[in-house]
Amino acid sequence: MDDARDEDDRIVRVNAGELTADEIIDALESGSRVIITVDLFGSTTDIALRHDGEIYYCDTPTRLHKHRQESEMRACIERMGYGRTEDE
Repeated sequence: MDDARDEDDRIVRVNAGELTADEIIDALESGSRVIITVDLFGSTTDIALRHDGEIYYCDTPTRLHKHRQESEMRACIERMGYGRTEDE
């Protein structure tokens, strides 16, 4: 896994597709915030994912998505292309 972490290991910065959905969920559940750099409409932007112990958050430039279940967050990660599939 080629990710960059800050000093206190609470922020994981990656490009879209570098981690699997499982790796992203594991990082979130361990208390890390995951910042994913994505290409959006011809420009590069960051998406912030986090988990507060109850709710998963997906903070995009246009909307804050909230997911109550891990399965909902996983579906969002896969649907939006933030994580690579196990086959890649």
